Amino acid sequence: MATAETHYTLPRPRFDEKTRLLIVVAPYYKDIADNLLTGAKAAIEAAHATHDVIEVPGALEIPTAIRLASAKRFYDGFVALGCVIRGETTHYDTVCNDSSRALTLLGLEGCCIGNGILTVENRPQAEVRADPDGQNKGGGAAEAAMHLITIKRRFTKAGTRRIGPSSEHILMAAQAKKDQGTA
Repeated sequence: MATAETHYTLPRPRFDEKTRLLIVVAPYYKDIADNLLTGAKAAIEAAHATHDVIEVPGALEIPTAIRLASAKRFYDGFVALGCVIRGETTHYDTVCNDSSRALTLLGLEGCCIGNGILTVENRPQAEVRADPDGQNKGGGAAEAAMHLITIKRRFTKAGTRRIGPSSEHILMAAQAKKDQGTA
């Protein structure tokens, strides 16, 4: 059995301005989900942010719930929590690939998402990864979402330089006709 590598982790973000996250959890394996949730909540609270929690039936429903919630623009970021344990069929591959792909697509649309959906071969692997006093993948997912929030805020602050033409050089078709006296 391979030993665990030591990885560098960024310092936890800390917020001075109001920051609210939605944790979307699939409690299919309830004890594992509860541990992931404990880690995520602790990380969010340590960063002086707030959170709400909703439950969905399984990992495939997590991206849809995030998309529905993101439409209201009430949350700054999202934490996806769940667990998929390999079984005897290819359903494992479908759930892992499709949930991950959907979360990635939402991220590319601008959602700040920390992916804490465990994809493991067996229950002992899930238990180690979900343990808030161990690998704490729930806390790691929350911190990933919060890091993305800080990056998004950095690039959307007023006064940031933009690449492209300034607004005074862009004329709308109706404005161009009016300026030419043909309106």
